[in-house]
Amino acid sequence: MTYVTANPCGNLEKFRELLSKIRFAENDTLYVIGNMVDFGPDPVGLLEELSYRANIYPIAGERDYLAARLLSGFDKMNAGETTDPDFVNEMGDWVRDGGMPTLEGYRALDADGREGVLDYLCETALYEEAEIKGNRYVMVYAGIAGFENGDDPADFLPDDFFSEPLSKNQKLMDNATVIVGGVPTESGKIERGAGSIYLDCGAKDGGPLAALCLETGEEFYAE
Repeated sequence: MTYVTANPCGNLEKFRELLSKIRFAENDTLYVIGNMVDFGPDPVGLLEELSYRANIYPIAGERDYLAARLLSGFDKMNAGETTDPDFVNEMGDWVRDGGMPTLEGYRALDADGREGVLDYLCETALYEEAEIKGNRYVMVYAGIAGFENGDDPADFLPDDFFSEPLSKNQKLMDNATVIVGGVPTESGKIERGAGSIYLDCGAKDGGPLAALCLETGEEFYAE
């Protein structure tokens, strides 16, 4: 089976509970639409868990993209390569706004562990596509700013996937259902729009972590 979840935000135990609920097996596939890092108690542990599983495909959220850049700069700063005051201020803003668990987990790793986590974040895709039972799905964090029918998502820049959240009455693609990971639902359950599906049920703030089976449409929630 093929599943999609979104915005686990460092909640490793809730993520493991979700895997148990969907009975995730080696012949299944899971797409995880960021944010994977920040806010929750163990974002680095979650990244390591994801990286160990070849059948899990991460899609970058805004926080993942930010963390990859800042952690890379953090390593350079510690090596004495940069002391840019603007970077130091940005790091401070990130830490105060949910980034502390990610930074603490990263600092606790040895050099090989840091390299592995950073490589995983830097190599995370901006979008993924899947075709299930003749239905095409495109998975993104928030939307694709400036996208018009017929455009290729590969032609867009990272910020385009974060800067313009897709509204529920906006149909982005005629030939695909867009699965959105970073736009919160009002109900705390999976919601559907005009050719779109929204998966962020509020796990960052204590709400459920949701998953959707693309073959059956069945919904799962780890509370």
